[in-house]
Amino acid sequence: MRGGEAIIESLKRMGVNTIFGYPGGQTIPFYDMLYDADMDHILVRHEQCAAHAADGF
Repeated sequence: MRGGEAIIESLKRMGVNTIFGYPGGQTIPFYDMLYDADMDHILVRHEQCAAHAADGF
């Protein structure tokens, strides 16, 4: 199991079905795995926006 798969599996076990994020160079492999996962992704323009949006969600 790769790191991204472990993260996705852990999030699913916690009942998470929506994530907020901003893809970048280091996170592209995770986003490739997220494409096949049954999770919604909300694209934001900055990492801080992701934290605030998730907090308000």
